[in-house]
Amino acid sequence: MSTPIRIDADVKLDSKILTDVAEALEPYASEMFKQRKGRWVAVVEFTHVERTEPGPDEEKDPSVKVRITDLEIAAGAYYEDEVRKLMRTLYLRRTAEGTLDEHAA
Repeated sequence: MSTPIRIDADVKLDSKILTDVAEALEPYASEMFKQRKGRWVAVVEFTHVERTEPGPDEEKDPSVKVRITDLEIAAGAYYEDEVRKLMRTLYLRRTAEGTLDEHAA
């Protein structure tokens, strides 16, 4: 597996909500409104929509804008636990790079 080239860039989230994403959120909208500190676990797909590369004399960081193009919220404790387990596995895999645990993941 090759190591990707690392470029420091800001990531921006596009505020446009696609119809499919809105439909996935709709059943939770009322609950989200009521719970000011609520949390929801979801599986999300992002798509690259814009890249900004400042000119050589600008003191701005490059940026990439991504949009949520697919989303499913974990409905119920069982699915929340399963998604959290997957998130933990992905986190361990990402943070293990260059460690002895890297090959165990």
